[in-house]
Amino acid sequence: MRRATKVIAAGDWPRAEARRTVTLDFDSRHRRRLRLTADDGEAVLLDLPEAAVLREGDGLEIEGSGWIEVRAAPESLLDITCADPRALVRVAWHLGNRHLPTQILEGRLRIRDDHVMAAMLTGLGARVESVTAPFDPESGAYQHEHGDGRDPE
Repeated sequence: MRRATKVIAAGDWPRAEARRTVTLDFDSRHRRRLRLTADDGEAVLLDLPEAAVLREGDGLEIEGSGWIEVRAAPESLLDITCADPRALVRVAWHLGNRHLPTQILEGRLRIRDDHVMAAMLTGLGARVESVTAPFDPESGAYQHEHGDGRDPE
């Protein structure tokens, strides 16, 4: 089985040399060691020196044999908007207080689909829309990863 031993951020690896892709949901993109199945069916062992968050477009370097491109799988999510920035900040505080992984986008927030949270957010005056899209939440304040500071969209 081939081994992926290094993660290089999107834009910093030779994407044209990618031999295959692997599509993973958010939970599967924060790992150190995991048996992956590439989109073409080939098994690959992710074997990193430490846990990393894999993001859309990142490259996994395969020992002696090229690259695999990481793709973020579409998931069931909720897009959250509010009438004004103050209300959106208030909603963000409530999400953070519940330690929910949250993606920050232009003028909106995105979380995993959860009917209890949708009801709470609606009660706070937010507009909630179900979407299917890749999920790329903000990293925790104490996580240091290769993707810090990148624009999520």
